[in-house]
Amino acid sequence: MLDGLNLQDDGVPIYVQLRDQIAAAIGRGELKPGMRLPTMREVAVSLAVDLNTVHRAYTALQEEWLLTAVQGRDSFVADLPSPLRNRDNAIKRLAARVAAQAQTAGISAAELADALRDLSGRGS
Repeated sequence: MLDGLNLQDDGVPIYVQLRDQIAAAIGRGELKPGMRLPTMREVAVSLAVDLNTVHRAYTALQEEWLLTAVQGRDSFVADLPSPLRNRDNAIKRLAARVAAQAQTAGISAAELADALRDLSGRGS
C-alpha cells in the first residue's frame, strides 16, 4: 500500500491527501475488508511526514467507517456497512472526498460533475 501513496505540494493538506488516497484504494478494491494497513509510524517514516499527520488521516477514515482500529493490533479496512444508516451524509462525505481528489489532480468541480453525469448515462 505504501508504494501507492503519492504526496504532492499543491496546497492540499497532507492528511487529506493520505485520507483520500487510502479511501480511493478501498473504493477500487485494492484494499479489501479485513486487510491490515501499515502502522501509522510505518507510513510516517516511509513518507517522511509527521506521525500526527498520519494519525489525523487514519482517524478521519475511522470516522467515515472505512477503517477500524484494534488497540495493540493496528488498523484494518472495515467491513462495508450493509445499508447506509444516513444516506445523505454518506453522499456528502463521498462527494467531498472525490472533490478533494479531483482538486489534487487538477480537475475542476465542473469537469468532475460532467464526468459523473457521463457515467450515469445522463451526459449531453
